Amino acid sequence: MTKAIQVLSVAVAALVAMSVSAFAADGGSPSFVLLQGGAGAIAAALTIMGAGYGIGRIGSSALESMARQPEVAGNIQTAMIIAAALVEGATFFALIVCIIHGGPFAVGN
Repeated sequence: MTKAIQVLSVAVAALVAMSVSAFAADGGSPSFVLLQGGAGAIAAALTIMGAGYGIGRIGSSALESMARQPEVAGNIQTAMIIAAALVEGATFFALIVCIIHGGPFAVGN
């Protein structure tokens, strides 16, 4: 339960940090900022947190595997780098979708 609270606090902090800078630049009301850029900010924060968690799990499992079988460390490291690159590619795609559909440059604004 504490892990979920930590993740939720980081998401809220990221949302607040993004909305405060947008509020200062726009000069509008906070509710306007949260409606315009809030969806994109929340989606981007969740995307980044998910990618960070996934890459962390990949690295953790790879290090544990290397510690158990040091003779195959090179193969494990190669597989780890390829898996992390695939996760990052999917993350970049998701961030672009977040920017297009929920950010300040959203289509239709």
